[in-house]
Amino acid sequence: MLQLRQLFPFLQWRRPSTASFAKDAWAGISVGLVLVPQAIAYATLAGMPPATGLYAALLPSVIGVLWGSSALLAVGPVALTSLLVFGSLAPMATENSGEWVQLAIWLALYSGLIQLLLGVFRLGKISNLVSQPVVTGFINAAALIVIFSQLPVLLGLSGLGLQELGAAWQTWQENPQPILLSSAFGGVTLVVLLLLKRFFPAFPGILLLTVLAIVLSWQMDFAGHGGAVIGAIPSGLPGLSMPPPISLSAHRELWPAALILALISFTEAMSSCRVLARVKQERWDENQELIGQGLAKIASGFSGSFAVSGSFSRSALNLYAGATSAWSTLFSVACVLLSLLFLTEVLQYLPKAVLAAMIIVPVLGLFDLARFRRCFTISRDDGAVALITFLVTVISMPRMHWGVFAGIGLTMASYLYRRTRPRIIEVSLHPDGTMRDRGRFDLPPLAPDVLAVRMDDALNFLTGTTLERFVTGRCSLNPHIRRVLICAGPINDIDATGIETLESLKAALDNMGLELYFSAIKKQVWDVLDRAGLLAEMPSEHIFDTDSQAAEHLMRRPKQPVLHS
Repeated sequence: MLQLRQLFPFLQWRRPSTASFAKDAWAGISVGLVLVPQAIAYATLAGMPPATGLYAALLPSVIGVLWGSSALLAVGPVALTSLLVFGSLAPMATENSGEWVQLAIWLALYSGLIQLLLGVFRLGKISNLVSQPVVTGFINAAALIVIFSQLPVLLGLSGLGLQELGAAWQTWQENPQPILLSSAFGGVTLVVLLLLKRFFPAFPGILLLTVLAIVLSWQMDFAGHGGAVIGAIPSGLPGLSMPPPISLSAHRELWPAALILALISFTEAMSSCRVLARVKQERWDENQELIGQGLAKIASGFSGSFAVSGSFSRSALNLYAGATSAWSTLFSVACVLLSLLFLTEVLQYLPKAVLAAMIIVPVLGLFDLARFRRCFTISRDDGAVALITFLVTVISMPRMHWGVFAGIGLTMASYLYRRTRPRIIEVSLHPDGTMRDRGRFDLPPLAPDVLAVRMDDALNFLTGTTLERFVTGRCSLNPHIRRVLICAGPINDIDATGIETLESLKAALDNMGLELYFSAIKKQVWDVLDRAGLLAEMPSEHIFDTDSQAAEHLMRRPKQPVLHS
């Protein structure tokens, strides 16, 4: 059942003081002035009309902060989610068409509903299915795809294919001015933004370049000379409406894309929440944040826009500008609102090449090949998952979600494979009083007739056979063994197959004339062994509370070795 704090978490907001309200106002306006051009840019990246980017920055931003758990998380259009929208819809409709917008609305609703249900049923941990290697491979592939998708716009070209380049060369010979002007706008914006990001990260470069680009475009009649601008943006607020009808086959095709979008976008928002919580030394609730993110996506769909998420860059700017509470988001939304009401006629002069540069610069920070090297350094399996996710995402473009599905599948397969190969070692008493690996520390056995074994894993259907083969194999190789000790401390879980393994092992050792001992059994394992009746079949003197007790007993009472088969 939902608690009151989940239904209306904003009721717990602290009453702002005059000083904190002023800080929130300044921070919110700073973020809002950057949000306006970014929202338009990310709408074009998603293949949507520019106005829908502003719509996505209005009501969804408010809903996201009202029902979320992180007060400073900036919710709205973001590059990665916009690219996922584009990749999901590209096989289904024509970019910027009415059908495209209809599908984007449903995609926002479905992905929002998935996140909302995950949050309501406290299933936020399911986002961990998208492991870090999968995220690494996917984000790097997405960054590469974004960069290459925006290069033609940046340079004033229609595409990078042979046919498009041939047409561009012919246009260049006839009238090079449109390509030159677009490249100048895009190239200068790109270089300046990179320099500002490197040397003056807090400076509102996007705002300044947007204003300068609009003024220059208007003064020189950039559109009249063949340059591409965003064009007319309808003024006024978006109306809330029911989603338009689409075919059943379109619904079915949107469901897997919506699932991936929900998981990936929440992973992105979750990383921002962790950083904000660490800096502000505040707690956040991943399930509550799922509810907020889900409701924000649903609000975006009913506003006629596309899916939104938490923005790391705008959240960082919000924090840097001195925001103290979620009130800053309301000031950011006010900037977007004023832009929709009074500035749409001005924004139409903004060159698309400038928007392309605004998209490329933050995405460049996502492209990080060092993460692949780190994955391979930590684990070759994780490195392989990251690399294959990257390749499948690039190859399957525009159906990018197949890369994530492949990564999740490989992660599960790798996990199960590792679980079938548990670490099982022969142990003995170390001088420090603990049971350690005999091979690693060159230790003698507890006694000539004792085999002491430790498995560092759960005892279940994946590991049971391996443990039984290890013990029986060692006993067959050493005919002097009379007693076998299972140091059960690291075993924190056991299932029915594990019980059958121990019963089978005990029977095999009985047939060989050997005795079985247990030490340091954890309570949850003890309870299962007790219910299965295995403990009742064992002599009480064969079960020890600790490894040290078992070692003391077995070392004190050696038996004469006898041969066994």
